Amino acid sequence: MSVIEKSIEINVPVRAAYNQWTQFEEFPKFMEGVKQVKQLDDKHLHWKADIGGKEKEWKAEITEQIPDERIAWTSRGGTINAGVVTFHRLSDSKSKVMLQMEYDPQGFVEHVGDAVGVVTQRVQGDLERFKQYIENRGQETGAWRGTVK
Repeated sequence: MSVIEKSIEINVPVRAAYNQWTQFEEFPKFMEGVKQVKQLDDKHLHWKADIGGKEKEWKAEITEQIPDERIAWTSRGGTINAGVVTFHRLSDSKSKVMLQMEYDPQGFVEHVGDAVGVVTQRVQGDLERFKQYIENRGQETGAWRGTVK
């Protein structure tokens, strides 16, 4: 398993950053290679993404969700990955989003991409695009304030 840890400071309140992150179906607007995320229910998502030039699909289960604090997930079949995104208040108008993710590269192309840091760069780019997305909008596109334990 490979591990990625990245973070970014965002010029919106922590509540807005968290609320936007809960809008999983919006992920293709700022996550490179993500073609579709469909929310099946409060705890389950279906993903379609281009990974290493191949279209992959998998289901993910949200294993923990605490408003304004954290969202943890693990894949269920398909592409193996798990992680947690945490939200930290820096001030009334500034927050920090931290992402920790584990994934299991499959095949030669994914192993080479992992070795040269392609996935790490992609995740950092996704966080930077998330920052631009929420800051440029000035507000979140929606929110889900429920808790999953």
